[in-house]
Amino acid sequence: MIKAILIDDEPLARSIVLEYLQAYPEISVAQECNDGFEGLKAITQHKPDLIFLDIQMPKINGFEMLELIEEPPSVIFTTAFDEYAIKAFESQAVDYLLKPFSKERFDKALQKWMQMRTH
Repeated sequence: MIKAILIDDEPLARSIVLEYLQAYPEISVAQECNDGFEGLKAITQHKPDLIFLDIQMPKINGFEMLELIEEPPSVIFTTAFDEYAIKAFESQAVDYLLKPFSKERFDKALQKWMQMRTH
């Protein structure tokens, strides 16, 4: 079973990712988090394979949270801001989904991650 964590301060954004993930029974969502501190605790506790991460969040942003993790899991960024894309890929992001994103775009990001994982 693949473990995932959703870290986004917008409940609607998390619910869309959850809805899209229903097409992937092999992925289980270990936890949903509202901010980077919650995300940090969840990653330490659950050791997920993959996280869906927003950038602009209260307290600490997505990049600051990643810097606090020794061995970060794979990351698919989900954000409304395109100006962070280069920094995201420099931090080894699997993909960068610009909100609002389609199911097709989401599926492409997941397929890309699954291919990376098997190599």
